[in-house]
Amino acid sequence: MNNERKIAYFSMEIGIAEAMPTYSGGLGVLAGDTILAGADMKIPMVAVSLLHRKGYFFQKLAEDGSQIEEPVAWSVDDFMEEMPPRVSVTIENRTVHVRCWKYEAQGGSGYVVPVYFLDTDLEENAPEDRELTHFLYGRDKKYRLCQEIVLGISGVRMLRALGYDEIDRFHMNEGHASLLTLELLDEQLRGRDGQTISGEDVSAVRQRCVFTTHTPVAAGHDQFSMDLVHQVLGPHEAFSLENVFCCGDTLNLTYLALNLSHYVNGVAKKHGEVSRTMFEGYQIDAITNGVHATRWTSESFQELFDVYIPGWREDNFSLRYALSVPLDEAWEAHQQNKRRLLQFVNRQTNLGMDVDTLTLGFARRATSYKRADLIFSDADRLRQLCGKAGKIQLIFAGKAHKNDEDGKNLIRRIFSASRELAPDFLIAYLANYDMELGRLMTAGVDVWLNTPQPPMEASGTSGMKAALNGVPSLSILDGWWIEGCIEGITGWAIGNNHRQADAPPDRAADARSLYEKLERVIHVYYQTPVQFRKVMLSSIALNGSFFNTQRMMQQYVMKAYFE
Repeated sequence: MNNERKIAYFSMEIGIAEAMPTYSGGLGVLAGDTILAGADMKIPMVAVSLLHRKGYFFQKLAEDGSQIEEPVAWSVDDFMEEMPPRVSVTIENRTVHVRCWKYEAQGGSGYVVPVYFLDTDLEENAPEDRELTHFLYGRDKKYRLCQEIVLGISGVRMLRALGYDEIDRFHMNEGHASLLTLELLDEQLRGRDGQTISGEDVSAVRQRCVFTTHTPVAAGHDQFSMDLVHQVLGPHEAFSLENVFCCGDTLNLTYLALNLSHYVNGVAKKHGEVSRTMFEGYQIDAITNGVHATRWTSESFQELFDVYIPGWREDNFSLRYALSVPLDEAWEAHQQNKRRLLQFVNRQTNLGMDVDTLTLGFARRATSYKRADLIFSDADRLRQLCGKAGKIQLIFAGKAHKNDEDGKNLIRRIFSASRELAPDFLIAYLANYDMELGRLMTAGVDVWLNTPQPPMEASGTSGMKAALNGVPSLSILDGWWIEGCIEGITGWAIGNNHRQADAPPDRAADARSLYEKLERVIHVYYQTPVQFRKVMLSSIALNGSFFNTQRMMQQYVMKAYFE
């Protein structure tokens, strides 16, 4: 049975169930959507990740917006089944024992993709090793390297122990898993007399590996000094191979994955271009991300699609027929979502947000390049604009990484702006952004706002989730939105797509463009409501039908898995 599985999908984080805090944000949620699409499409795959017993963190916010982080408590065996096999890896000359837990991701057809979460919390391990899989993106570089040894090396060993002997492709979702290539090289050597890695061995491993890079910033790629690598991982012949480890005194896991993968892709067309510039000499394709349509479409729109687009779950592309949905019924479905969101917001904040007011939503990881505070660049201009065109209210959410002081300050600035702009604007910042809140927001706001600093948005997927629910985007032209924006039809673009990748950021120009487009959006919403509703349906028909994981996985199957 296990030998029927041909694809092994490795990801440091996987957001597969709302109550399982095994993800931090977009990368993990994308992984979960990918696995669910694989189950829907009966793709013979299996997935591997780490069991984060402490989760990412639970976020509380003080009155001034200061972030307070608390561990997330959850019961693993409520969701997963512990599997019998045990494997081990050597870390700092210690034997670290690893077990795994199985979660079954079931598709709409009933087909199951097993997801195995690796766990070092075993009595036979040293105390420090028992915590290696506890914290997602926690602690220091040494801890991260140890985690990536567990994910990549013990992940392959665990698959073998579980009986997955005939895997054709190992898909590394970001570079965190790229140490699996070392285990595949070692497998090439086992059972033969010679212990020297040959060019044929490297080619054999390369043919079996697929790599998806998500990070358009050099600093975002995991790098470790070779001194630390030797200390933690020990010696390995592959370290001396030319065109495999190519970074001198540094192990760059992205280069390791690039050098040992037969197919490499970025996650949007623009990101593919940026990646080819960053990593000159490598052939890097692009498969634009998507979201799982059934998972992210609200109940009210699912019911509407069931009436007017039967079979849309099995064929997401049929959502192009959303243009035939009656405008008043689409509007009522949206209003149901908006009322549900605003009831939640008002219970949490006591702001008294009004369902008749144009509502913008922004929910992303709180980090400086995402520029959640761009809309507050000129408070006087914002007041003047809305005084002339019409009222708006804003809903924000997002966690800052524990060590990202700039991201934490960003949240504080939004809190400060909310006080400065009151009572002209109602501004809410909702704590502990997770999948459940994400689903509520992407369905319930009127317009999805996104203002990253180009070209740092590899793809982005929150606007895709909004599109499935008839929520158009007002977004900087970066990532997926370059492909998804048809001005005034699927939403509205901020800025332009003609700046050079190395051009200095022009925050003032982006803010001016934001205000100009926001004035247009306010006018359409209040003065031409029929046109606004047509934009809602176009965002479903043109973007919801394409930017989904069903289309994405079809491209992986054709280009990377079974080519």
